[in-house]
Amino acid sequence: MHSTPQGRPAPDSKQAETRLFIFLIVFLFPILSVVLVAAYGFVVWIFQMLIFGPPGPG
Repeated sequence: MHSTPQGRPAPDSKQAETRLFIFLIVFLFPILSVVLVAAYGFVVWIFQMLIFGPPGPG
């Protein structure tokens, strides 16, 4: 990170930080949340197929 003589971040690093923030909020977090929910559903599906079976009347 570049600093100016006054100790403030340089404008290019601030722009890069803003672009990274936008990327994280708009792309990475939504995609990651969908992947995590899908992985959880897949694990539950495999678990029910191989070990306990689907829920039903006892």
